[in-house]
Amino acid sequence: MNRLSLAERLQNHFDGVYTACVQDRGQFILTVPQEHLLAMAQELRDAPDLRFDMLMDLCGVDYSTYDDGTWKGERFAVVYQLLSIAHNERVRLKVFVPGDFPMVASVIGLWQSADWYEREAFDLFGIIFEGHPDLRRILTDYGFIGHPFRKDFPLSGNVEMRYDPVRGRVVYQPVTIEPRVLVPRVIRKDNRYAGINGESR
Repeated sequence: MNRLSLAERLQNHFDGVYTACVQDRGQFILTVPQEHLLAMAQELRDAPDLRFDMLMDLCGVDYSTYDDGTWKGERFAVVYQLLSIAHNERVRLKVFVPGDFPMVASVIGLWQSADWYEREAFDLFGIIFEGHPDLRRILTDYGFIGHPFRKDFPLSGNVEMRYDPVRGRVVYQPVTIEPRVLVPRVIRKDNRYAGINGESR
């Protein structure tokens, strides 16, 4: 039996719906418009010649500083890593979402494993997954301000929390961390380098 290649099967199912590129190890990356995401995801899962029945991973991406800040596309993307056990193939879906109000449809109805992945992308990037049954923070504290994987999030954060023994509870306060210089200190004299540059051992 001469089975069609993955590229041919994708073309037969989704002609004109996506743009594609191929990674160095042969994995297809399909960029899909938001309005086609759910229909395409369901076809990828259910079509007998595709059967991408496992969502292996889902993550957000912030493109705001991509390409030295010259990126002209949408600020955020959601990336889905799919696996077909039956055909031993992988494919990656990418959906771009706007930066002012990042929202995309939830795929939890197609792949139950999307549950915590979507919560993580919401928590860290602020991307809203429409239709998710329990979209709340999963890694940061409920009182956390902002989304720490956004490129414009300050390294020291916005607030800090500590236990106040007088009040008997956790309190939030402005950040008191001193900014650090993250440049390695140069050690000019070190006995490991004795004998170099005319120095005697």
